[in-house]
Amino acid sequence: MATKKAEATVEDKLRALYDLQLIDSRVDEIRNVRGELPLEVEDLEDEVLGLKTRMDKLKTDVETINFEIGAKKNLIEEAKTLIKKYTEQQKNVRNSREFNSISKELEFQELEIQLAEKNIKEFKAQIEQKKVVISGTKEKLSEREAHLKHKKSELDAILAETEKEEAALLAKSAKFQKDIEERLVTAYVRIRENVKNGLAVVPIERGASGGSFFTIPPQVQVEIASRKKIITDEHSGRILVDPVLAEEEQAKMEKMFAKL
Repeated sequence: MATKKAEATVEDKLRALYDLQLIDSRVDEIRNVRGELPLEVEDLEDEVLGLKTRMDKLKTDVETINFEIGAKKNLIEEAKTLIKKYTEQQKNVRNSREFNSISKELEFQELEIQLAEKNIKEFKAQIEQKKVVISGTKEKLSEREAHLKHKKSELDAILAETEKEEAALLAKSAKFQKDIEERLVTAYVRIRENVKNGLAVVPIERGASGGSFFTIPPQVQVEIASRKKIITDEHSGRILVDPVLAEEEQAKMEKMFAKL
């Protein structure tokens, strides 16, 4: 007949919860080292992409304006050809009506040339303005790309050092959670989300809850040390463990961390 597995004592549960806290705190430390770096890299990538898109648009605008300049130059050449043609025709007119009609055509072509030349001048001014913007954008793009390269290399170095350990710790965290009853894990996760630094299980330090200045009454400290029931701090809601248990578990977990 198979022997029934002994039910975990309150002390076993406290040790398991504190071990889980130590693992999760180690993951938090790794992520704190990375800090805002991944977001910085992402923002820089977006900025570089935006600047490249702007550069492409500016270059396209310059190409379009150059095309317009080319069209205006062609129009001027056509107008000059017509002026030459009408000037020759004017020499052979038979009456004043024909002369006036050709004169109007000549005047119109002259105006077309003047307008086209004015347009070309305006287009060239636009190109110069866009070249100034292109130059500034190019300089900024070059600076942001260099900054992005530096930040990426910084992030890659941190990831290379910590990625493997983080993955191993997350796997350990999931495994440890499975060995703790669900209601305690739920409570632990809820407390962890609501307290500073994600510390849901803390030892008593100098008569107060770890990371807190609120003193714990001596009678409650004795109860915590007896490890007969799970006690939470009335101010922060954190689960409390005695210093001896905490030291023992820290030593045990440090050995585990060293092997990761």
